[in-house]
Amino acid sequence: MPTFETRDPTDQAFWNERFDHNFTPWDKGGVPAALRDFVTHSAAPAVGDAVVLIPGCGSAYEVAYFSDIGWDVTAIDFSAAAVAAAQALLGPLAERVVQADFFTFTPQKTPDIIYERAFLCALPPRMRDAIAARWAALLPAGRLLAGFFYFDDTPKGPPFGIAPDALDALLTPYFERIDDRAVTDSIPAFEGKERWQVWRRLALAH
Repeated sequence: MPTFETRDPTDQAFWNERFDHNFTPWDKGGVPAALRDFVTHSAAPAVGDAVVLIPGCGSAYEVAYFSDIGWDVTAIDFSAAAVAAAQALLGPLAERVVQADFFTFTPQKTPDIIYERAFLCALPPRMRDAIAARWAALLPAGRLLAGFFYFDDTPKGPPFGIAPDALDALLTPYFERIDDRAVTDSIPAFEGKERWQVWRRLALAH
């Protein structure tokens, strides 16, 4: 393992160091099966040509997938090194990846779907309320938060795991869960500890 100077995952330098050293153990290197299943069986009939936002996109493999099926995707990351890696990987789709802070970023188009992939668990638990509130602010009623949620009780991270009841408490003021299933192709870092879930934005917060 490389030696890193930065230990705070809320600091851009933390992620820059890891991408610069090609140390990305959370990186699947492709498109997860659960996302493909979601697009095929759930999202496409309901949403059509969806507008997708991917916060904390990392290498952003899913950008090409969403683009190939005709969906309007924007991926953001606040790490310049992550954005550079994603843009190099995506080639002609590089413009779909933007360096931005999720908490202040305003998409050009209102998202139909926010895709969650190791963003919530990348940041310390103290950030969770702000993340959930921002998800809710960006999604109109009826639109979807869909992705992978990492469940663990280890206090150190990243990844920072969350208990199932804590995730429910975090999201139910804004969303209702409409899908929850096991993940069959997790990478070793997440194996046995993640689930695919889809949450629909409520019309009004409780």
